[in-house]
Amino acid sequence: MRITSAEFLKSALWETDWPRDHTPEVAFLGRSNVGKSSLINSLLGVRGLARASNTPGRTQLLNFFLINDQFRFVDLPGYGYAKAPKAIKAEWSQAAEEFLAKREQLVLSIHIVDSRHEPSKQDLQLHEWLVHHHKPHLIVATKSDKLSNNELRQNIKRVASVFRTEQVLIYSATKKRGRDELWGAIEKSLKS
Repeated sequence: MRITSAEFLKSALWETDWPRDHTPEVAFLGRSNVGKSSLINSLLGVRGLARASNTPGRTQLLNFFLINDQFRFVDLPGYGYAKAPKAIKAEWSQAAEEFLAKREQLVLSIHIVDSRHEPSKQDLQLHEWLVHHHKPHLIVATKSDKLSNNELRQNIKRVASVFRTEQVLIYSATKKRGRDELWGAIEKSLKS
């Protein structure tokens, strides 16, 4: 896909503040520090649009980005290692679940996992929730450039086994590996 424009629209936590039009949306979900922002920036070819950080839990609201004036990317707060009070993390979790459950504009959820690590209990819970609620989603394993081909092959096999799926897309934000395949899946979901 050719990106002609990509702009940050707004950050919001609760439904009353989310954009209210019917623009299709693609959500990015995953553990804190899994590389959601880096993946979004590499997909769009724009540095720093989605704020990446080495500190887990920087994304604390739902961040909406308008792409090509036609669809939106939505970066959801990460779960897991974020350094934040339990009450705040509970709010993030509630807002994310409400978004995934209610959002009619949502055409695809991109569930991001780190290819270097076994999926966490929370990763599995998210996957099972998406499957149970029949939400279109795709599992993307990031940071593939940090493993040898053999390690990557073994780890992806393990990820596929944990999620009981054949389809795990391998991605590297730095090497752009998997970028065309991921855009293909996004474009397909936008046409549905």
